[in-house]
Amino acid sequence: MSEASIKLIALDIDGTLLNEQGEISKQNYDAIKAAEALGITVLLTTGRTMKRSRDYAIALKLSSYMVTVNGSEIWDENGRLLERTLLHSDKMKELLDVVKEYALPFKAVCTEQMWLNELPTSIHDSSWMALLMFFEDEELRAHILEKLQMKTGIEISNSSPNNIEINAKGINKARAIEKVCQLLHISMDEVLTIGDSLNDLEMIKSAKIGVAMGNAQEVVKDAADWVTESNNNHGVAVAL
Repeated sequence: MSEASIKLIALDIDGTLLNEQGEISKQNYDAIKAAEALGITVLLTTGRTMKRSRDYAIALKLSSYMVTVNGSEIWDENGRLLERTLLHSDKMKELLDVVKEYALPFKAVCTEQMWLNELPTSIHDSSWMALLMFFEDEELRAHILEKLQMKTGIEISNSSPNNIEINAKGINKARAIEKVCQLLHISMDEVLTIGDSLNDLEMIKSAKIGVAMGNAQEVVKDAADWVTESNNNHGVAVAL
């Protein structure tokens, strides 16, 4: 495949674009700008909310779509919301019952804000998009994961080996990228994706070229077409 065949590059943020210091290296920045100079669209796709990811798009001087909350939201180049998929409040309550039963640290993401280890008075008064559970004990994480996999109406992934991330069923980064492709009148056969965690797995499998970071989880590396350097060694720049 020639580089001209790629028209969209979709980049995860944490563990991919950013190094362990939370920085975009000059090497990654320069490689992204070189891709744009070839007429390639660069898209950030993240588990973060728009509020917590927009600054990176600004730092890169990107004027393209963004995919946030693992694909729950799609934004246009002007920061306008194009699509949002919610996790029903009844399902959220069901999941939070698991959190309470095991006294798990958590983040609950709604459209208004992100709740850390606390909740609003009424679960049903907010519009929810995601729930993240955090673990120090791998056996407990495996046990909870097994319980969650028996539930319907949810999409399960992670952004690190010590968490579980839950979105509405069918929500993932690949699905959102496909919708962006439709808007750009291109196909997934013209997309390159780079990521490191389970919430990147579907986009890596669905793209023409799926790249795993050197620091990626093994299942992500196994699914990728190629494994680049780690996020501390400018893996995005090496891949591009």
